[in-house]
Amino acid sequence: MPRKQRPTTPRPGIPRKILERIERDAGLPGLREALGERLPSSDLQSLLLEVYRSRARQGPPRRLLDEYLRSGFLRPSPCPPAALLAWDRAVLSHLPEGFEALELSPVSPLGTTSKLAPISQDWVVSTNRGSEVVSDSSNVLALEGAVHRTALRRESAGRLSPVHLAASQRLLRAQPLSEGPGVRRHFRVFSLCSAGRDLGGLRFETEAALLHLEIYLGSLRDYLGPKVPLAVGVVPLGSGTDRQFLRENLLSPLRQRFAKVNVGWEAATPGGRAYYGHFRFHLYAKHPTLGRKEVGDGGDVDWTRRLLSDQKERMVISGIGSERLCELFPVRFPKRPRGRAPRARA
Repeated sequence: MPRKQRPTTPRPGIPRKILERIERDAGLPGLREALGERLPSSDLQSLLLEVYRSRARQGPPRRLLDEYLRSGFLRPSPCPPAALLAWDRAVLSHLPEGFEALELSPVSPLGTTSKLAPISQDWVVSTNRGSEVVSDSSNVLALEGAVHRTALRRESAGRLSPVHLAASQRLLRAQPLSEGPGVRRHFRVFSLCSAGRDLGGLRFETEAALLHLEIYLGSLRDYLGPKVPLAVGVVPLGSGTDRQFLRENLLSPLRQRFAKVNVGWEAATPGGRAYYGHFRFHLYAKHPTLGRKEVGDGGDVDWTRRLLSDQKERMVISGIGSERLCELFPVRFPKRPRGRAPRARA
């Protein structure tokens, strides 16, 4: 599954005729407005807790197994944990000094995805406690980056200090999915986030993007070995983007440091323009039979600018689909010698 599955425009929500039908069948006109707008959040939470407590009591235990087998949200990932761990070890070992790796919570504030990115709220799994299951760790890292930047901005010496964060996390997404191999509701992603102060032009953005790409390319080379061809595609977005600046400060340094990596320009797509600011980038690895496959992407966003109400704040996010990478390029682990399994210790 690709790291990001983003629509070019957010869905408007549940069709009005469906909501009207629900209110009519329940005999409660105005139900949606009462629950969504008039009822205080604490009262809504209390009501939903009781509703789900009642629902959970219904049916025999067999119902749990039936639901577990039926729902695409619930079954385990087919990706071997050892492969995911090997990738995490590779990329974590390439984090330079100044990067902080975090173990994020599985939930975040309600609206974390839809308020920052052009994603509809009904494409994430909302909870009955005013939160949502994390569907993109980049958004949560943006919140944590804003917290770090707030602390730094209080000190004159730290005002220009950047914040660099990383996280490996399983994400859960609820949007409609096309059928096909590797397409699933939950999957693991490794994400990076850099937040800081405007340095003029695109200096902060290109320096952060270069740092992210150096981490990924070094990690991919360690994980995949020297024979798998890698590529980076850079996409300028918007008429005001300085291509010459990107060439001199992003493409050229990458070509110098990774001579065997194919680095070049790519054309913009509507989805990229809706999500990123001045540029985005894609990471590719060439599969021996399937050809070139995208394994990650990133770019600059305006999220800390909006979170902190400060037009001088800058942010770059990126990520690699860990599960996609590990399934496309499985790592062979040595087999355990045949014989008795080790005895468990008391």
